[in-house]
Amino acid sequence: MTKSVSLFIGGEFCQSETKDWIEVTNPATNEVIAKVPHATTTEMEQAIVNAEETFHEWKNVAISERARLMLRYQHLLKEHHDELAEILSQETGKTIVDAKGDVWRGIEVVEQAGNIASNMMGETVENVATDIDTYSLIQPLGVCCGITPFNFPAMIPLWMFPLAIAAGNTFVLKPSEQVPLTAMRLVELFEQAGAPRGVLQVVHGGKEQVDFLLANPVIKAVSFVGSVPVAKYIYQTSTSYNKRVQAFAGAKNHMVVMPDANKAQVVNSLVGASVGAAGQRCMAISVAVFVGDSKEWIGDLATELAKVRPGVWNDEKAGYGPLISKEARSRVVRLIDEGKAQGAKCELDGTQCVVDGYPNGNWLGPTLFSGVTTDMSIYEQEIFGPVLVCLEVETLEDAIKLINENPYGNGTSIFTANGAAARKYQHEIQVGQVGINVPIPVPLPFFSFTGWRGSFYGDLHAYGKQAVRFYTETKTVTTRWFEDDIPTGPNMTIQLK
Repeated sequence: MTKSVSLFIGGEFCQSETKDWIEVTNPATNEVIAKVPHATTTEMEQAIVNAEETFHEWKNVAISERARLMLRYQHLLKEHHDELAEILSQETGKTIVDAKGDVWRGIEVVEQAGNIASNMMGETVENVATDIDTYSLIQPLGVCCGITPFNFPAMIPLWMFPLAIAAGNTFVLKPSEQVPLTAMRLVELFEQAGAPRGVLQVVHGGKEQVDFLLANPVIKAVSFVGSVPVAKYIYQTSTSYNKRVQAFAGAKNHMVVMPDANKAQVVNSLVGASVGAAGQRCMAISVAVFVGDSKEWIGDLATELAKVRPGVWNDEKAGYGPLISKEARSRVVRLIDEGKAQGAKCELDGTQCVVDGYPNGNWLGPTLFSGVTTDMSIYEQEIFGPVLVCLEVETLEDAIKLINENPYGNGTSIFTANGAAARKYQHEIQVGQVGINVPIPVPLPFFSFTGWRGSFYGDLHAYGKQAVRFYTETKTVTTRWFEDDIPTGPNMTIQLK
């Protein structure tokens, strides 16, 4: 019997009354493993009303208590780390190693949420004028919501609701309908950690349910991670309703290879950063820019990529898992075919990949193109698969110009032994997250995830101090007290009770 995924409203797991359900499949077999509801309008309204009612109590809970909730939660997440990774692997197809990394990066954000008090301290100036003091208070917004993607079903929800709730807000989570099981287990553990009823609600569905959240006046802030068209839609729609928005979009991440770089480090890093997690991550390196003579290493790169093979989640020899769906695989294959037709050289073709025992999986082997130009669709579009494209330039300046002309600005890296080249690159590149001899420069949670340009719509980014500012508002208070009003006389004795 197929499992029906619950809603979580008012502190209770409940079955939806909907007649509209979505099948959840295992990408390695395409077998249906669960069904998830399109929440009804009544259920959506219940979740938001309950979140609003709870907010008026939760915002007044001592910040130390809110921090302790997060400390208990991170402890439970660590205890159930491997269990969560296995659930995640079943619905995403990720290898167990990738799945554990997904869970762990989320746990690190929850740990940072336990430090919420220091991140909500205001500022004070005494005597801004005679006998007048001014100070600022950091206060929660109200009800916030998060709309999360399929590719990181543990990490990205944990980017959002722990920090928002620790800051004093309540939260409505709408996980990806493709991977709801991990999110629901995260919620079960949050309840077990002692979360008060109503601080977190979970609803499921598609565009209709998302539009309901975007338009509802109770929702004050929207966090989103996903594709460029949807991120743009989320941002434009939400801001039209005067909501605060952080919408993380697509990417085309370049790695620049200088001729003086360590060849072995370059090749190993490019292999892992391009096809790891089947390339289904917004920080994957999907473009290698070879400067000068470093282009001679493309053959070695093809040799090493050819050694990587996909497989099921518990195959210890598998480099990565399947793509999330048949539709996702078909889209990547179409782009590979377009690359060939447009004149790129396919050094390694993974379209005929098979995995023994799993004939129905969404498999795609490592694929490598050379001779790519910037007008080809495999360069212009985010492929979101295990595909790496190689471009060749003569100088570092050429590489910087090429990347800065690309519309995206999520992440980039440079491999070089020259400090001056590295400094020039980090200073001039118009990308939010830069790695120097680090292929995927995802920051730890005490910093923020800072994609730029077409990779982000909004102002304040995920996790770190910026996320706390995103989920809060600043109130400035100016006070004046008159010394003439100080009482005098015998009645000023302090009475002890």
